[in-house]
Amino acid sequence: MVYLYRKDKGGKSYYYLRASVKKNGKQQTKDIAYLGDDPSRIRERLEDLPARYADDIRKSYKTIERFLQANYAQEQAKQEKPRTDDYLGKETTLDVEACRYHFQHAFSRLDERTKDEILQNFIIEFSFNTTSLEGNTITLQEASRLLLEQRTPKNKTLREVHDVQNTSAVFNWLYDGKPALTHELIQDVHRRLLAGVDGRVGYRAQDIRVYRSHFDATPGPYVRTDMESLLRWHEEHDGKLHPLVSATLFHHKFEKIHPFMDGNGRTGRMLANLILLRHTYPPLIITKKRRDAYLRALGKADRVGLGDDDREAYAPLVSFTAEEYVRNYWNVFL
Repeated sequence: MVYLYRKDKGGKSYYYLRASVKKNGKQQTKDIAYLGDDPSRIRERLEDLPARYADDIRKSYKTIERFLQANYAQEQAKQEKPRTDDYLGKETTLDVEACRYHFQHAFSRLDERTKDEILQNFIIEFSFNTTSLEGNTITLQEASRLLLEQRTPKNKTLREVHDVQNTSAVFNWLYDGKPALTHELIQDVHRRLLAGVDGRVGYRAQDIRVYRSHFDATPGPYVRTDMESLLRWHEEHDGKLHPLVSATLFHHKFEKIHPFMDGNGRTGRMLANLILLRHTYPPLIITKKRRDAYLRALGKADRVGLGDDDREAYAPLVSFTAEEYVRNYWNVFL
């Protein structure tokens, strides 16, 4: 396998074509071609390489293209001199800002049909992953057929089918309107997500126990009070924190309150995406395959109070979310 590699030295970047090969049972890497210090000429230099590399370059086309697009977007974002976020750090801030730049300046300029197709791919991936995190057994392929062709998967419950369909519909609704966060909006998002899944809607009045958690959810009689505090915290901090950090912390605080009888995770992840979209940042996918790491990162922040934003406690969750954000953005939107 071949891929592009960047070496930064003395404030400049140098680009190489690197190969990863297995030798004597061990994976080894070596630079096979220097591609210069001008990223705009990398494609041209790849075409000028000896023919023996052509097959490997073609097989790695998507990886190479992703590198080029991400690198270009990062360089453009760097020129905008974004403020380094204290939670994200300089390098991760630039990685996230590269996604934002590409979303605003490349994705947004595609023709409408292509944009719709890419966005639909995101919605399928998001709907599959966010529902699977909560135990839905519909596969990615089945979710794709359900949402694109209205083909109901066999041997799945109607609740699971509604779960995926509702997620798609609610995301589209929020993506188009980008409404402000209010009590009414939050409860409406929850009601729409759980239509045909669970009839218990509205803020709960009963106490609940959240299994495998490191916190006690807000007692039923105080849910409205704590949600009011969360919305007030969001209003005070949303313009001060990086949008990805704001969305991440809001999501965690929302889950600690656990304002509904069911559907809190799905609702919290949907609201995190609404926060990102309202800041014109691309949306986020937390993948099913990283569920355990996701829950661990959430758990490490559980000692933080509802009105606090302890940077050390939130560091693992912010780092995890940023990794998922950057990787899944380039996997879906490119």
